[in-house]
Amino acid sequence: MAPKVKVAAATPAAHGYEFGGPLGAAGISFGLPLLCYIFTFACNDISGCPAPSLLSPKTLSIEQLKREVGWPTDGIYGLASWRASAAMAAYYIFNLILYRVLPAIETKGTVLASGGRLDYRFNTFYSNTLTLCLLAAGTIAQGAEFPVWVFISENYLQLLTASILISYGIATFVYVRSFSVKAGNKQNRELAAGGHTGNLLYDWFIGRELNPRVTIPFIGEVDIKEWCELRPGMMGWIILNSAWCAQQYRNYGYITDSIICITVVQALYIVDSWWFEPAILTTMDITTDGFGMMLAFGDLVWVPFVYSQQTRYLSLHPQSLGPFGLAAMLALIGLGFFIFRSANSQKNTFRTNPNDPSVAHLKFIQTRTGSKLLTTGWWGIARHINYLGDWIQSWPYCLPTGIAGYQIMAAGSLVEDSVGAFVLADGRQVIQGSAKGWAMPITYFYVVYFAVLLIHRERRDDEKCHRKYGDDWEKYKKVVRWRIVPGIY
Repeated sequence: MAPKVKVAAATPAAHGYEFGGPLGAAGISFGLPLLCYIFTFACNDISGCPAPSLLSPKTLSIEQLKREVGWPTDGIYGLASWRASAAMAAYYIFNLILYRVLPAIETKGTVLASGGRLDYRFNTFYSNTLTLCLLAAGTIAQGAEFPVWVFISENYLQLLTASILISYGIATFVYVRSFSVKAGNKQNRELAAGGHTGNLLYDWFIGRELNPRVTIPFIGEVDIKEWCELRPGMMGWIILNSAWCAQQYRNYGYITDSIICITVVQALYIVDSWWFEPAILTTMDITTDGFGMMLAFGDLVWVPFVYSQQTRYLSLHPQSLGPFGLAAMLALIGLGFFIFRSANSQKNTFRTNPNDPSVAHLKFIQTRTGSKLLTTGWWGIARHINYLGDWIQSWPYCLPTGIAGYQIMAAGSLVEDSVGAFVLADGRQVIQGSAKGWAMPITYFYVVYFAVLLIHRERRDDEKCHRKYGDDWEKYKKVVRWRIVPGIY
């Protein structure tokens, strides 16, 4: 018998800065919260979307702009309130209680660098479904005046601030606590490969510890990163969309097909992630990235407050898709979802059971690390074909807003019939006027941002795989040439 030859694994390359290093980390950490406030004020229910003064920069007056956007009368202190902060804290505590008391699927995570595997408890689908049922019951009983929906509309700005402060607080907590990670610990605690550069700001942003966990009295152990990924923020996304649907009904006495379309298709996308929760264990967020400001802010603030801007807009300026428009949106979402879910399911099946009949025929490259890289099936079309499906799904989130922009006229103002005015419950009129098209940077921000996000994420994954697989990755890229869009990119 020939002697067995031990093949050396590829030597990992050094892990440098990402996101532009410390300067980029500072810009994202403090610039994106500012952008959330800009969206909130620029598109408002007082003067229009955008505020009229923003359309006349030569005559722009700060005091006039403050009046138009609804800047708090008590200044910067009005951005927050104890009432909204307490409500947000109660929401998080309620989520934690459901996490502990409801039935759950328990499984092992992927193998860590130390060779160990963490235990995970999955019941997001049950927890958030129960939350949705409670909200539905309240809505059935009290309609659009259900106190939860009214509270969100009246305290939206303060809820945004509370969420930002919570994300900052969690990021700081896990950063400080990460310094207690010791080599060879029995809890399988590890530092993220790119999260301990020694630069305080960058490490706080990117995340030092890979899978920070904390034991909470009466709740037990919680994996902070996995818990934040699909629970408060994703559930908050649906809640905010629903609140804006209720707001549209309170404003006009009806709900349009456009706002229903966006709310439903986004809810299906979110519920799908809850149903396939175990699949999150193979994503870059869980396996590679540390948990810091980047993920804390993204999960808890960016997702619910930025991704719901379209329904917020439509609550003030209703649009009707009609049968053909609605069919087109559903066709787009169906195509995107099919690509996204089919590709991810194929990859997950191959990783967990390569002998499954649905994937056993697929060809692959065997790497020196022991991993297998698919070269046929969905993953033979493009290296991140799932991202294409994800991006296609983003278009029906924005298209229903049309050529966005509106102005709010005082009650009793004379408006020409041709402009198609909407009359708010308080008698004010909403028209497009000179604002037509100027709100598109807000309502279509998501589709542009998401494209940039996916391209950047693909580039990060490419670098990670090159470090991990070395020459095998370069060989794989010659077989599967396209990154996301076959024939284009």
